[in-house]
Amino acid sequence: MKKLFYFLIVSLFCITIQAQTTAEIPVQNTLPTLENDSDLSPQNYDAGDLPWHGRRFKFTAGVFFPSNNTQVEVGSNNGDFGNMIDFEKDLGFNKQTTSFTGAFEWRISRRSRFGAEYFYLKRTATKTLQKDIEFGDHTYPVNASVSAFLDNQIYRVTYGYAFISKPSYEIGALIGAHIMFADVGLKLEGVTAQAEYRDNFDFTAPLPDLGLWTEIVLAKNWGLYANANYFALKINDIDGRLWSYNLSILYNVYKNLSLTAGYTGLHIRVDAEKEKLNGFFKWGYNGPTLTATYAFGNHVKFYKH
Repeated sequence: MKKLFYFLIVSLFCITIQAQTTAEIPVQNTLPTLENDSDLSPQNYDAGDLPWHGRRFKFTAGVFFPSNNTQVEVGSNNGDFGNMIDFEKDLGFNKQTTSFTGAFEWRISRRSRFGAEYFYLKRTATKTLQKDIEFGDHTYPVNASVSAFLDNQIYRVTYGYAFISKPSYEIGALIGAHIMFADVGLKLEGVTAQAEYRDNFDFTAPLPDLGLWTEIVLAKNWGLYANANYFALKINDIDGRLWSYNLSILYNVYKNLSLTAGYTGLHIRVDAEKEKLNGFFKWGYNGPTLTATYAFGNHVKFYKH
């Protein structure tokens, strides 16, 4: 995982260096100008004045199609540990899911920006167990019918600072936090109400992160955005680590409205202790995103030199 994270960071620098090299080397245009294809002519627009680039505010909403990998272990504080449960393999959860995602960005100044994101995923499954599972205060026996649920909400807030800020490309650092609200539970489906029992484990994990980002104007209607983040920290009874990444391509459809296709991943590990239970939670997802972005407000002031 760390190798991929470092690879993404190096890639961000390489992309930005390539954009800077292209911007600084004068190129003589020996081809005729195409009047009806403005995207192919780099001289007929000012990147700092594009309707979708450099605006004060951006709202983004869309769908996410993550492929999930979830492992959970919940035991009691008296020293009894539960089984490590693979939710996709042991409990029949679908790896492929669909979710909603939303984001907001406010460009405070030419170099500074504030961002907020929201992600929600609720999953349920029912399966006849192929092995005994210890979870919380109970043992769920082999061949028993068990229903399970997993609810995840993730809020993210970030502050970004562009240490390179040009009309056609930017690169900067991010500091922020993922705040995860998670609730996971199992229920034995008994023949009678007296034969049923259930356990659940919920927690809130604030997980700071640090990262790098870059934004590049590829053409009049095309843009690229990428970021990579990593952090590990112990806060009171929560011990967590995360790394995430995103790469997306933007196409400006009409004036301030753009469509974005991207690929996103997030990997979280949390060890949490509560009054009667202790738990281990490991969740990773990655997959494509399709979103719409509306940008508005005054342009920030870029400096070309």
